[in-house]
Amino acid sequence: MGVVSARELLPFGNLAERHPGLTHAIAENYHEAARVCLHRHHNSPTEFSIRNGGDTLEAIAVWDPPDRRVVAAWGNDTDATEAGGYACAIAAVELAEGLFAVRRAETLTGADYYIANREVDIDDLESCLRLEVSGTDAPTRATLEYRLKEKIEQTRRGRSNLPAFTAVVGFRVQLILIERVL
Repeated sequence: MGVVSARELLPFGNLAERHPGLTHAIAENYHEAARVCLHRHHNSPTEFSIRNGGDTLEAIAVWDPPDRRVVAAWGNDTDATEAGGYACAIAAVELAEGLFAVRRAETLTGADYYIANREVDIDDLESCLRLEVSGTDAPTRATLEYRLKEKIEQTRRGRSNLPAFTAVVGFRVQLILIERVL
């Protein structure tokens, strides 16, 4: 396992500017949730490791601390962790793979989003890959590894023949695991 690059910015803000599958409202929602999740455990800036298959990319997460109103609005930890996980996973896949969210996936496809490179016609889903996301506040890397295995199996059971990636965001342990599902 090698380090690919050091200290890149994890681009989880302004996602709608780069990802055609996200509106500004949805992207800001995810960004706000990610800020809350990150603030639970860390101060900005903080380092994250992104393990993509056999490679590791080091990135820096930078955010404005959420105020009391934002924290209160995201008082449901499950909702915040899920939405924050989308922001960080989509940003990590962009950084590590050069892929962008182009559309929300349908129920039972074994994924949350369709992703593709910038040149793909976003109406041609056959040219896309699937992305399954999970966010967690789990306290150990072992818990993240277990969650990754669960998500890989979920993706394999999905009603789609498109290849896929899974991404598990560990807010507490500052780790994002990305794995290609064959």
